[in-house]
Amino acid sequence: MSERKIVLKKDLISGFEKIGLKKGDNVIVHTSLKSFGFVCGGPQIVIEALLETVGETGTIMMPTQTWKNLDPTAGVHWEEPKEWWDLIRQNWPAYDKNITPTNTMGAVAEMFRKWPGAVRSDHPARSLAALGPNAEYLVKDHDLSDIFGETSPLAKLYKLDGKVLLLGTGYDKNTSIHLADVRAEYPSKHYANESSAMMVNGKRKWVTYETLVVDGEDFEQIGAAFEESNPISVTEIGNATVKCMSQRAIVDFAVKWIEANRK
Repeated sequence: MSERKIVLKKDLISGFEKIGLKKGDNVIVHTSLKSFGFVCGGPQIVIEALLETVGETGTIMMPTQTWKNLDPTAGVHWEEPKEWWDLIRQNWPAYDKNITPTNTMGAVAEMFRKWPGAVRSDHPARSLAALGPNAEYLVKDHDLSDIFGETSPLAKLYKLDGKVLLLGTGYDKNTSIHLADVRAEYPSKHYANESSAMMVNGKRKWVTYETLVVDGEDFEQIGAAFEESNPISVTEIGNATVKCMSQRAIVDFAVKWIEANRK
């Protein structure tokens, strides 16, 4: 096991600049804080370093998903007995983008959603938050049925020719590949109904909507294949491996890979 390292804000900024993050960039960020070792200042320092690197003209986006706010039949409440499922449906709090905490998105994303000036999309299970000049454009009108598709924040980032930053995470956390799920055609592609608790006309309701079924089981394979033929920027910050890539490049590659490999 490697020795645990200490990471300062200047180390983060230096590392971000080394992999090509610069002023004015639009970037979606996925972070595993613990992978760095000891970050002096915790998630606050990571966010500050990101904001200082992209500057006032850049925009940061992070997944702030709340997938526990889905029907128990989807498997999201696997720890709880089936006889509780009706009670969960009836009592799970309605999504509130200003209050509802993230689910397993990490400490950085959880702090980022509450960062002064950050805005969050309205999707009750698959929200993203953003901060910067393009933030409102990215997160507005996040359609219930188009969680990762052509009207989603992911597709809007694609139009902006944004970047993907993996901070100690693998491709299994690379949400942008879900945009490729939508664009690719493959035999097993299918849709299903999902349900979430929402506020509708001032009242909590359990709302059902149709979405593409996605799981990300092959995302690590896609990432490995992508790196074999596409240049990406890689560095180490503390104990973490940090990667930066073009979002368009990984999405376009993933579409072709999925169509060639998924059954």
